[in-house]
Amino acid sequence: MIADRERTAERLLNSSARNSYDPDVDIDWAADLLPDKYFLPAHRCSLYGTPLWDGLSEQQRIELTKHELASIASVGIWFEVILMELLVRHSYNADPLARHTQYALTEVADECRHSVMFARLIEKVGCPAYGPGRTAQRLGRIFGSIAFGPSMFAGILVAEEITDALQRESMADPSVQPLVRMVNRIHVIEEARHVRYAREEVLRDTPSLSRPGLAYHRAMLARTAFIVTRALIHPRVYRAVGLDPYEARRVAWANPHYRDTLRWAASKLTAFLTENNLIGGPSRRIWHAVSLV
Repeated sequence: MIADRERTAERLLNSSARNSYDPDVDIDWAADLLPDKYFLPAHRCSLYGTPLWDGLSEQQRIELTKHELASIASVGIWFEVILMELLVRHSYNADPLARHTQYALTEVADECRHSVMFARLIEKVGCPAYGPGRTAQRLGRIFGSIAFGPSMFAGILVAEEITDALQRESMADPSVQPLVRMVNRIHVIEEARHVRYAREEVLRDTPSLSRPGLAYHRAMLARTAFIVTRALIHPRVYRAVGLDPYEARRVAWANPHYRDTLRWAASKLTAFLTENNLIGGPSRRIWHAVSLV
């Protein structure tokens, strides 16, 4: 049974009041980075298990995880800006007295803080804000303008749940930088509310779709998953350790360890979407192409 919309929003608002963080106050940005700690768990690096990885020194491996972290964080900022646009548009004609609307606006405030937190993390580790490629940026702008209904909220889940799985593992891994673990912990705690909000909207809206409507939302969602997944690791990160960016990217996408990581990170999401009939038909091939199913 789907929970009442207003009751869920009331609970999420109460949770936000109890468990929200200010990155300026709750993170020690002056703390030193430790020279022997990774920035992602080593086995989640896109080149882990390949001959290119084997040819790197320990310090080069740490450096590569630092740049991959910066790439993922900057893509996170990009998608959270899209998410804020979607939530503001979702609230535009909504009743401001409704708890559902108030929580949507509360989530916008959360995402503003998260974007600043990720920007400060990238700055702290000394990497560029790689962001998505130009094509992804253009497609993201279109998605932010036209997305609605189940594929909008399920599209939000694609970015949130894949990164959430990676962050949950990372925040508990003693081989990872303490600063990174703290950033991940804050994001995981606050994103749990966002995931609940979006999942319930998917549950409410999907059963009423017509067959053409379902095909449309499946196609929109599959393309969102493709764009987000392909954007996570910018090819320029490989230059940081002296590798050819496009050869390294080719190796990464052929790497069974990295494909397993993506499939693992998306496993709860894809189970939920499959159960709710949003992965299926011809668009399922797109999910296979990026190793999410």
